[in-house]
Amino acid sequence: MADSYAKNVATSAEEAAKIVPRAEFRVFGKDIIEGVIEHMWCCKAQLFKARVMPPETYILSKNTNEANVKVRDGLLDIKTKVAQTPEGFEVFQPRGKFQFPVKREELSEILRHLQVEMHLEKDGYSFDEFCAMVKAHPDMALVTVEKKRFGFSVNGVICEYAKVWFNGAMVETACCESEDYAAMKGAVEALGIAEMPNTNYLKAAKSVVGM
Repeated sequence: MADSYAKNVATSAEEAAKIVPRAEFRVFGKDIIEGVIEHMWCCKAQLFKARVMPPETYILSKNTNEANVKVRDGLLDIKTKVAQTPEGFEVFQPRGKFQFPVKREELSEILRHLQVEMHLEKDGYSFDEFCAMVKAHPDMALVTVEKKRFGFSVNGVICEYAKVWFNGAMVETACCESEDYAAMKGAVEALGIAEMPNTNYLKAAKSVVGM
């Protein structure tokens, strides 16, 4: 099973394009964790690990919910939505994890996916420079995201429940992700979250911060 909790490593756009994307079903709300824990013992879940993640910075755009851009472990990380399954699972394709200073051509491509325009004069941009540009843009926002994650699996499907803080506001979340859509559907149902709306991190962050 892939380690979703491992430290990020820089990945070029070409390398990221070779990664087989997983579909994801995620829910947010209150009192989610207690229900998931009750269900997971009944479906023979296998515990994986728990981790308090380092703070991440999500870059939000008013113009799209299909470009997940964040800074994690010091890398500018992007994945974009490429499909949605008949079951309503979202499929996000990794597009690269870039070291700062991020090259102008790489940042230009990221901004294209975010559907925003910025005039880029320099050959590379530091984290602080990029954050300042985002804060100054009327269609963008920065959100600090902190996560306390608990991983497990159900019939080979990667699952987790977590506490997430968006700019200090805490919500609970649970998710399943896999390339095996049939197994994933079974895991979602087994955890008792199938009737809840599938909500990715971008939509949840926007809801909390009022974008």
